[in-house]
Amino acid sequence: MQDEEHIEGVLTFEEVTHGVRIAVQSYYLDEQSEPENGKFFWAYRIKIINESDDKVKLIDRHWVIIDGNGTTKEVKGEGVIGEQPLMQPSQEFIYTSGTPLDTPSGFMRGTYGMIKGEKERIDVVIPAFSLDSPYGELKIN
Repeated sequence: MQDEEHIEGVLTFEEVTHGVRIAVQSYYLDEQSEPENGKFFWAYRIKIINESDDKVKLIDRHWVIIDGNGTTKEVKGEGVIGEQPLMQPSQEFIYTSGTPLDTPSGFMRGTYGMIKGEKERIDVVIPAFSLDSPYGELKIN
């Protein structure tokens, strides 16, 4: 999925749940990071596309963030970037946010809680995506 809203040359991770497509791209922010102090920062851009026949409203989010040491942090909250977007069929919502880590790599995954139609509560999967910096050691498991 390449378009003007996505960054050229950056991998896109996608998942479709209940007719809602989530596409994610992450990129390392060198200018906001301090590798010498163990501080690394990433931005991620998310595109939510309602491919279902019903309207959907994003109500809340649940993130699982795992750093390079396996330390897990969970973040839960209402909406995204202060919004609870309502998307009619074929509509999309795009936003950018960020996360810090104390290691040069890690990954994130999660779910969006949504209301589909008038009252059906659904959980939409946010695909796991990597947080890679040029300071990470390449490991093959």
